Amino acid sequence: MARVEIYTSPLCGYCHAAKRLLTQKGVAFEETDVSRDPGLRTAMMDRAGGRHTVPQIFINGQHVGGCDDLYALDRAGGLDPLLAA
Repeated sequence: MARVEIYTSPLCGYCHAAKRLLTQKGVAFEETDVSRDPGLRTAMMDRAGGRHTVPQIFINGQHVGGCDDLYALDRAGGLDPLLAA
């Protein structure tokens, strides 16, 4: 199973939607709350090419993007192969 990492904040509806999709697919993920730690947010931004909004999602170290990107990848049929890797 793929290693999935998701950077989130507690009140983010997009974060909840992204986690819901991953959960529906039966995927375990590592969640990092960046809301109270500027260092974690900086690390997220470095990994995500400067993107500062949450969620930021990584599958096997590859940056997938945010919630909309995750759902678009799923609609295009590209998410399941990444998760199976």
